[in-house]
Amino acid sequence: MRFNRSVLTAAAFAALAVGTTTALAAPASAAPNTTPQKVCGSAYKTVNSAAVGSLGTVYLTYNPANGENCVATIRNNPGTAVDMSTWVHIPDTQEYAEDYGRYTSYAGPAYVYGKGYCVSWGGGINNVYVQVNDSNCAARKEHRVTTTR
Repeated sequence: MRFNRSVLTAAAFAALAVGTTTALAAPASAAPNTTPQKVCGSAYKTVNSAAVGSLGTVYLTYNPANGENCVATIRNNPGTAVDMSTWVHIPDTQEYAEDYGRYTSYAGPAYVYGKGYCVSWGGGINNVYVQVNDSNCAARKEHRVTTTR
């Protein structure tokens, strides 16, 4: 089944608006010094990132040992639980993973196998969202969009 990016993004934002969490997501904790490696695992190295306005950052990480990408959205200032999301999509294989809900520190991790493929990924905090399409794929130029709703 093929999904276009706007459909995937709309689905992620709609799920965020509902305020539910995915059944397989582990609850996020309020660790003040949270890093992408603490969320995804120590074998995952940060390969890209995107600011979510001034609220935090979405990190794309990669584990060369297993070919998996992991995405986590981390707040700059943990505190009261707010709507947060993170997602990752491999357009060529249609693999998709997400995490969304009300968290105090971070959303994620979300894992997909992505060795040798372009990656689309993003996340949101409160009403600020960032989306990065066609990322980390050699000569192809990525496309970033930040929106406020």
